[in-house]
This record gives sequence, structure tokens and C-alpha cells, in this order.
Amino acid sequence: MPVLSHPLVTRVAAALIQGVTSLAPRLNRRRRFTDITCATRRIEVPTAYGVVPATLYLPASGDVPPLHINLHGGGFIIRYPEQDDPLCRYLAARAGVAVLNVDYPVAPQHPFPIPPKACFEVTRWAAEHAGALGVDPERLSIGGASAGGSLATAAARQARDAGGPHLALQVLHYPSLDLVTSTQDKLSARDRTEPPFLKPWMSAVFHNSYLPDKALGLDPLASPAYGDNGADLAGTAPALLITTELDLLNAEGLRYAEALRHAGVLLEHRDIPGVDHGYDQLGAGDDLARETYDLIVEHLRRAHFER
Repeated sequence: MPVLSHPLVTRVAAALIQGVTSLAPRLNRRRRFTDITCATRRIEVPTAYGVVPATLYLPASGDVPPLHINLHGGGFIIRYPEQDDPLCRYLAARAGVAVLNVDYPVAPQHPFPIPPKACFEVTRWAAEHAGALGVDPERLSIGGASAGGSLATAAARQARDAGGPHLALQVLHYPSLDLVTSTQDKLSARDRTEPPFLKPWMSAVFHNSYLPDKALGLDPLASPAYGDNGADLAGTAPALLITTELDLLNAEGLRYAEALRHAGVLLEHRDIPGVDHGYDQLGAGDDLARETYDLIVEHLRRAHFER
């Protein structure tokens, strides 16, 4: 058995990654889009899995804005919503939406299915308490990158199955969509010579922390692009799917785009050439990040202001 498949080793590795990540706010990280500012409020959302903190970003407009719920990335184990602060400020300022940046519970302390269930509860709570938040309950959307993209599409599926709340848009940015296919199989099927950003050891820690029982990976909330899990997407929120050419997760993103298209809910699929997973946070220039964020802004404005 590979060392990182051992539960104790996985927990120790996850704890080390979480410890290093907790230092990130103290490090001298370059902050994008410093010219964009907006007011924020701290929010606490009660759920069956404990209180979930969040930060509400408010647009400058005095009108009651739509609400976009943002779920950050981090391999299902990293709790660092601040990484999406530039994105949240950008969307609030450019799209005119309020953005709720959610600090959802993560593994291994809170393994699957807690994160997707908690994210859906936050979504439902936001709709039910829109008045207190100062947002329009009839104009809601959700999105996320990497693990956050997985959780966003899981929340959209749960919203459909529960009969609400209605989501006008789901934004999936290089999402993780198949936790069944092994990293080695994904590497073998990848027709590229460049090593991907996501390394086998990272996937082992992320997936073994999130799915202590591998059979859980078969659940559509964990692996919506695996097997027939994408055959039942009709009625989920209309989707903007953004993948990256060099990403280890590119193939599952392409499969999910086809499943969304077949279900009639794909608004647009953009496959960004020449970049890898996390490009907008891990080295790509501001111009490329701005181009992608402008695409998200365009879809948010269409979903919420052009109905």
C-alpha cells in the first residue's frame, strides 16, 4: 500500500499543509488589483456542521444587488478563502454583485460529504436571509475554482434536487470533477510532455483526506464527471466552465462540458491554452487573470441584469 494511502500518514501530511497555509496571510504575497476596493462584512452562517464563517463583499451601487457565492480552492483540505480576495473584489466592483466568500469546513477534520452539504446549507441560508444580507433573493449564483468548483457544482445539483434555491449561474473554474480515476491513469492519458502543477503526492493527500472510504468517490457530489454521474444534469444551474490546457484535470473538465452541453445547461466552455491549474493565483500575469475574470463578469451580468 502506498505510504500516502495510510490514514495516519495522510492526516499528518494534511496537517502540515494546513499549517504552512495558515502562514500565508503573514507572508509577502503579491496582491492583485490593488486599485479595486469595496466594503466587506463578516458573516457567520449556522449549519448542521457548525458555524461557517464568510466575508460579504459589497458593490458600490446603492441598489439591492444580486448575490454570488464563492467557494475557494485548496484540494478540499486547505482553509484559506483569502486567496480569492482579488477575485471577490473584482466581481463586486465590475459585475455589481455582492459576493459571499465562504470559509467552508475542510478535510480531514470534515471529510466528504460534509463540505458539499455545508456549502449547500450556506447557499440555502443566504437565500432565506437575503434581507439581512441586503441582497436580492431572486438573483443568486454560485462558483468556485478547483475544489471550490467541485463544491459549487455539487451545491447546484443539491439545489435542483431540493427544489431551490434557484441559481441563475454556476461558474466552474478548473474544477476537480473525478475523484475515482487515479492520478496515475490521468497522467498516462495526458498527451503532454510538461509535468502538471498537480503532483501525484498532492492528489494522494487531497483525495485520501477528503474520501477516507474510496467508495465515496463514486457519489455524484464527489465525482460528477465520472462514469454516468453526468447523465442527470438537466435542471441544474446554467454553467460557465473554464478549463486550462495543461491541467491534470483538463480531461475530466472536457467530459463535464459535454455532459452539461448534452443536458442543455452549458452556457460556455472556455479552455485556456498554455496555462495550468491555478494559473490566476500562481504566476500568470494580471492581464490573463483579468481576461478570465472579465469573462465571469460578463456571465454574471447576463444572468442577473439581462433577464
